[in-house]
Amino acid sequence: MLFFIEFVKMGKLYDRLAQDYRIKEGLKACISCGTCTAICPAAEFYRYNPKKIVTIVQSRDDDAILELLKSDTIWYCGECLSCVTRCPRKNAPGLVIMALRALSIETGCFAESEKGRQMLPLMHAMHQNVLNYGYCVYPKTFAYEKHPEYGTVGKWTQEHMEDVYERLGAHLGQVGPGALRKIPQESLDELKAIFDLTGATRWMEIVEEKSREKSAEMGLSMEEYEAQAFNQTSSCHLNTED
Repeated sequence: MLFFIEFVKMGKLYDRLAQDYRIKEGLKACISCGTCTAICPAAEFYRYNPKKIVTIVQSRDDDAILELLKSDTIWYCGECLSCVTRCPRKNAPGLVIMALRALSIETGCFAESEKGRQMLPLMHAMHQNVLNYGYCVYPKTFAYEKHPEYGTVGKWTQEHMEDVYERLGAHLGQVGPGALRKIPQESLDELKAIFDLTGATRWMEIVEEKSREKSAEMGLSMEEYEAQAFNQTSSCHLNTED
């Protein structure tokens, strides 16, 4: 009920979607041929059908759109845009997905799905790396304990990080030219300004705020909530699972 009250105040969901340039550019006149689903790498593995998603958006049915925003479905897309290369009408289901994800964050609906809740650990990992170090992935923040799939070689690499990167010719965390060099504060300030101007900072605040509300609803501390979002994968996402 709270969702609907919030949406009444903010305007109809389809109307808000229609204002997104990705809908304007990516959804012209879908003929439901299914070519996008046939070419989609995500659809091969996940219970994901971009044709159905586009059909729902075209229907302008706010109830159905709301269910999409609260679902895992919109988070399966890898944004490769293979769909664009094959669509006979030059639609871009991948852009439609991006618009749906944006609206899901803005409305807080992302916190209602398992895959959507992964936005919190993803934000803390990648966005903070970008803002603090200038890199999406930064060796000094990549903890082996959280990535056992990295294997024993990865564990050894982490324990001998400085020596390994020096041998590879990297300039890890040091002033001057070279891979993984220390990014000047002036450049980091410019990155922060970009986040502010494009709305990314606001999105981060929303993800933090709505995640905190959801963690309280689930009876979890924020640390427990983030750990669960990072580690939990239910047996309902893949085509091969019952």
